[in-house]
Parts: sequence; C-alpha cells; structure tokens
Amino acid sequence: MIPWVLLLLWISGHGVEAMFSQQPQDLVVVAGQPVTLPCTIPGYHGVVLWIKDGLALGVGRDLSGYPRYTVIGDHGSGEHHLRIQRVELMDDAVFECQAVQAAMRSRPARLTVLVPPEDPVISGGPVVSLRAGDPLNLTCHADNAKPAASIIWIRNGEVLNGAMYSKTLLRDGRRESTVSTLYLSPSNIETGQQIICKASNKAVPNGKETSVTIDIQHLPLVNLSVEPQPVLEGHPVKFHCSAKANPPVTLYRWAKGGSIIKEVSGDTYEVIVDHSFFIEPVSCEVTNPLGSTNISRNVDVYFGPRMAAEPQSLQVDLGSDAVFNCAWTGNPSLTIVWMKRGSGVVLSNENLLTLKSVRQEDAGKYVCRAVVPRVGAGEKEVSLTVNGPPTISSTQTQQALHGEKGQIKCFIRSTPPPDRIAWSWKETVLESGTSGRYTVETVNTEEGVISTLTMSNIVPADFQTIYNCTAWNSFGSDTEIIRLKEQGGSQGSTGSTFLFFKSLCCVRRCGAVVLLCECAFV
Repeated sequence: MIPWVLLLLWISGHGVEAMFSQQPQDLVVVAGQPVTLPCTIPGYHGVVLWIKDGLALGVGRDLSGYPRYTVIGDHGSGEHHLRIQRVELMDDAVFECQAVQAAMRSRPARLTVLVPPEDPVISGGPVVSLRAGDPLNLTCHADNAKPAASIIWIRNGEVLNGAMYSKTLLRDGRRESTVSTLYLSPSNIETGQQIICKASNKAVPNGKETSVTIDIQHLPLVNLSVEPQPVLEGHPVKFHCSAKANPPVTLYRWAKGGSIIKEVSGDTYEVIVDHSFFIEPVSCEVTNPLGSTNISRNVDVYFGPRMAAEPQSLQVDLGSDAVFNCAWTGNPSLTIVWMKRGSGVVLSNENLLTLKSVRQEDAGKYVCRAVVPRVGAGEKEVSLTVNGPPTISSTQTQQALHGEKGQIKCFIRSTPPPDRIAWSWKETVLESGTSGRYTVETVNTEEGVISTLTMSNIVPADFQTIYNCTAWNSFGSDTEIIRLKEQGGSQGSTGSTFLFFKSLCCVRRCGAVVLLCECAFV
C-alpha cells in the first residue's frame, strides 16, 4: 500500500474533475452466494479505493489480502466494481467506493448477509418413544441463523399451535439459535404419527424441515379365548392367548388356579378338561420390557354331580329335630332330592333336610340325590338313628311240642342298646343263664337283639303259663306277653319257626302291629 504522504503529494499534482455514474446500493445476500457492488466513475483514471467499515481493502485493483474479493470492470471506462465470491458472515458490513484523486466517495452501502439456519434437529429423533398415557414433549432447535429462524410444527399437513420458543444470541453477536418445544396431551397423539419441525428465515423462506415418528409403547393388550365352549368333562379344549404389545412380547406364562403350568410356554395351551377347570381359572400372563398383563378365564365344563359337603349320619333323641346337610356341585345347574330309602316321597329339594320332632319310625336310611340333566346323577345315603325306649316285636302266641324242648323268642329294637332284658312267668324272673328247666340266651344282630327262653321237656302246665319279655334302656321299657300253644308233629315246629321270623318283619307301635316288609318262607 502506498504511504499516505506520497499519495497526497501525488494527488496534489493531478487535479481531476469527475463524478459517479454508478454507486453501490444496500444489498441483502444469502451467505454462500456471490455479490457485486457497482462503482463507475467515467473519465476518471486515478486510484479507486474500496473501503469496508472504514478500512481500505487495498489500492486500486490490488486486493491480495482478500482472496474472495476482486475489482472487476473496464478500467478505461471507469468501472471499479467489487465482486465478492461466496459471501460470508464477515462480509456483513458498510462498503464505500472512493476516487482518491478526485476526492470523491460514494454513498455508504450496507451489505446485509443472511445466514440460513442449520438443518433443524428434533431431540430424540428420528423415532420418539413414549409410554402409553404419557404426554409428548418435542424439542426442535435450529442453530446459527441470521436472522433467527422461525419454527413451526406440522402434523398431517396442519400447523400445530401452542409451541413455546426461545432464542439465544451467539458470541459473534449476529447469529442466533432458536429452540421450540411442543407439548401434546396423551389424547392428542397416536403411534405411527409423523410430526415435522420446519425452520425458516429470510435466507431460506421455504424453510428446512425434519421429522420424527411417534412410537407409543404399552403393556401387552391381551385377549384369552377358549374353544369350544361349553364342553363336556373329559374332552379337549384349546386356549389361545393373543397379545398386541410394543415393545414386542418376550414371554408367555400359563397358570391354572394360581399354579404355574411349566410345560407350556407359547401362546397356545391345549388340554383335556375336568370339573376343576370350571372353578379354577386358567390365566395367561404376557410380558414385554414394560411389564406384564395377566388375564384369566374359566371353562364352561359340563360335569355330573360332585359332592361338595357330605351329609353325616345322625343319632338323635326321640322328639328332637334331625337336620341333614348335603351339598353338590355340577354344571349345568343340578337338582337335589331328599327321600327316605324305600319311599317315593320327596322330602326336600334343598341342601338341608329337616325332620321335626322325630319319632322312632323316622329312623332308617335317607338318600340325598343330585341330578344334572343330560349329564349325570349321584347320590349319598345316610342313616338316622332315633334314641328312645325299646320296642319289642314278637308273636304273642308261639308253639311247642309236648315232651320236647321248646322255645319262645322276642325281638328287641333299642337305641341305645337295652340295659337289661328279662323273662318273667309266675313268680320267676330270669335275665340270663339257666334256672331249672329254663335257659335264657341273648343274641345281638344288625337289626336288634333276639332274646330266647328255652324250656326242656315241655309239660302241660307250660301251655297255661303267661310269659313276659321285658327290655329296658335309659329312655324307658317295653313288654311283650307271649303264650305257648301246643302243636302236634313237625307241623308245630315249622309253624313256630314261621311265626318267629314273621315277627322279625314287623314293628310294634302303640299296641298295633305294622307290616314293614313282606317275608318269603319255604
């Protein structure tokens, strides 16, 4: 560069009169583009300087210190245009063109350099994952722009409102970074949606954009199907556990009634069902990285009656109430019937059978029967024993042969068992053992007690004697009067046997004899 002292001397020796035909104008240019600042001084052949923010770039066309700057045009025609290649932010300045010898300077021209924002970036992209039910917060930043970038959010072609913005001035004092945050409530987002962040300024009016895809993650959504239903016990069924999950399913686990089924690990479980599947649900637990979902189903299994509460035999006192409880399960709904064995009368259709103020004739076997229509039936028998005074059943006239050994018998029903049994005649009382011609023997049977009075060498007086058979227990006593009748030949023996066994088929009540069953004899 020529020293200013020499330059002033040179100027003072060359007086020139000139004027500008072209002067630089204010320009706005995008960084990276070329620009030309015009300067034409016709008829001027002296030195031209380009000044940037008050500093000379060089003398004349020598701008060697600025490799992107060139003075172009026909020097002879007074053209001294400043050409800038690939404008940069540092070129944002005030430029002047000066004719040194003519002591002229152009109007100051503002070169404004626009810088487009860098490509916008959405934090967490390109796929943003969130858990179902959580709100979505998206942050997009567009950096290093001049002027600061404006940011809009777009979904399905529509601009989303409500975003919040902030701007930060960078250290160079010219560029700025913009940050935009978008909040969307859980009800306003769907998985697979694409949301665009678009940043623009005067340098890129059409903007730059980037996008993210929304990935909503959730626990497995599970459906458990059972086929076929209903199904008969002993037949196969198939459980299918279908699940939708994001992230994908990692584990299936099956259980029945809370117990893990270790041999099954996939989404299908096939099994032969029994009645337990009706009350013990089968569950399928599906797991993904977020957690587990468990769903269970019972099987509509048709099965015959199964005892749920077994009735117990009872022993009650005469005049008390007897209550039997009998519970069954079955599917479909079952019917319960209480009856006394040997009777066709239905006593109850409920689980409970209540017999009020029982009498001795109420003693016997009772049946609780359950029926599942078209599936099956079951029954349970219980006994009712009635505590009361003994009851003696015996034929009042029994037969024997004169001169032979004879027997008379009495049959005693007693609950509790009799404390004492005695035979009496005339002035004699014999409970057991032998006294003269007389012997008493007692035999216990399932039906009761048989007491036998045996007489050796029957004499005529024996046919005139009245014999009493008496039994006692803690509730009272009963007596039967028996007479001995002479019977000739074998017919008498057969008749005596017939009469005794007939007495075993009878019950004596209130002085009357009631036939309970028919006896067959040979």
